Amino acid sequence: MPDILGPSSDIVLEEFLFAMLVSLAASVVLWAMYVWFYRDWERGAGVHRVFILAGPAITALFISIQFSIPLSLGLLGALSFVRFRTPIKDPAEIGYLMVLIGTSVTAATYNYELIGLLMLFSFVVLLVQRLFSGTPLTGLLPGGRDLIVTMPAADYVQSEAALLEFLGQHLSGMATESATQTSETASLHLRFRRSSYGDRWGAFQQALNEQIQPATAELYVS
Repeated sequence: MPDILGPSSDIVLEEFLFAMLVSLAASVVLWAMYVWFYRDWERGAGVHRVFILAGPAITALFISIQFSIPLSLGLLGALSFVRFRTPIKDPAEIGYLMVLIGTSVTAATYNYELIGLLMLFSFVVLLVQRLFSGTPLTGLLPGGRDLIVTMPAADYVQSEAALLEFLGQHLSGMATESATQTSETASLHLRFRRSSYGDRWGAFQQALNEQIQPATAELYVS
């Protein structure tokens, strides 16, 4: 069988092409899993758009360097200068990127059965997470969605107790991420699982303002 880089190379063309095809297939499956399990959350940066290209690229990269220690060390130094400007908006996306890197590196080392096990395990975990996302048990846990409440600082001082009482009653799985207060405005960032008002945020805001009147609050939900 012919190799790619000439007589001195240990990379066989057929093995390389098959590894690239397996990596591409795994990337497509992971892309579909992201779209099905995650994209409807509408919080992430859309990292799935790079999966189809990034998977085979990572595989080719690791196939190339595994036969050359000087090349791998040089590449390590070069990549230390690379910075991606697109922020990761949700830690959940890091999990998808780690699975992509795992399948790509595994394809580069020709351990194809491990790719199937990793994809199956990831699918089962995501499926269980989705099936139990609406149960009372997960309702006790923080996370899921974000809510930012902003209001004048003077009003927040006077109505903080009533505000937190209302939010605690109507947001399940609520946890405070951060609280910021300046001389003019106060901002409260919360994570919650679901609201007793569902997606009727107009009614939610109206009831909240009635609870803390004469103060008024503005809401940002994602």
